[in-house]
Amino acid sequence: MAQAPGGRTLFDEIYDQPDPRAYFGSLGRFGYQTPHHAQPVFRRLVAVQARSGPVTALDLCCSYGLNAALLNHHLTLDDLYARYNSPRVAELETTELIKQDRDFYAAHRREDAVPVVGLDIATPAVDYAVAVGLLDAGFSENLETGPASEALLKAVSTVSLITVTGGVSFLTARTFHQLLRAASEPVWVTAFVLRTGSYQPIADALAEHGLITEVDAGRTAVQRRFTDPQEQRYAVAAVTATGADPTGKETKGCYHTAVHLSRLPQDMTVSYDSLITLDEPARWVRNS
Repeated sequence: MAQAPGGRTLFDEIYDQPDPRAYFGSLGRFGYQTPHHAQPVFRRLVAVQARSGPVTALDLCCSYGLNAALLNHHLTLDDLYARYNSPRVAELETTELIKQDRDFYAAHRREDAVPVVGLDIATPAVDYAVAVGLLDAGFSENLETGPASEALLKAVSTVSLITVTGGVSFLTARTFHQLLRAASEPVWVTAFVLRTGSYQPIADALAEHGLITEVDAGRTAVQRRFTDPQEQRYAVAAVTATGADPTGKETKGCYHTAVHLSRLPQDMTVSYDSLITLDEPARWVRNS
């Protein structure tokens, strides 16, 4: 695995595969679990928004549609790790896996499922998520380097919730400005953000659209274990540089994220605390 300057491990190659087996195999070795924590949070947000009308979600940096799988299906992250790391699935050709996954997700679909639009620069990952029915629409575009397509802007026009569990480190105000300008309805933005960087520039951009960002910096969720001591040293130094304390979190061997929720003032009748209740680490992580 390659490392970025400073020591952060890169997993770029797992997003360029035609199906998610390498994704689950590589990240599973280090106990990646952010979607596990996000699943109940995103379901609560959808339930609250649904009181006012239909909800469409945009999953930013969606990769293989994992958040859509957990939001809209009677499945856990544990279930998905078990499926994609199983010897039986390992033997399948991608075309056969896509066919089986289409049936698998259809059989586990929740009655309260909502449309999900996916956006990611990784074309193979987005194509897979669309092919198996996890995404109602998928776009492999980089809004950091260019304008959104007309098709993406049209899809975003109905979005009321933007979710992101990974990739915030690679995003700036440019992406969020384009998405929020395209939305015809008030949008909530929920991001699980690594403590190694600052979300403030994005929060400032969201404020230009009238959104107020809330975060409880002391309430965090484990992302994954560090790949090696060098990555841990990088994370501890990066968290310290932000003014936060890594003691008991990054110093114990894992990346941590904080959940940022951005809404219009009139949408804040339901408290952050009641929406952002984080679950315990996933069972498979505790046992590993």
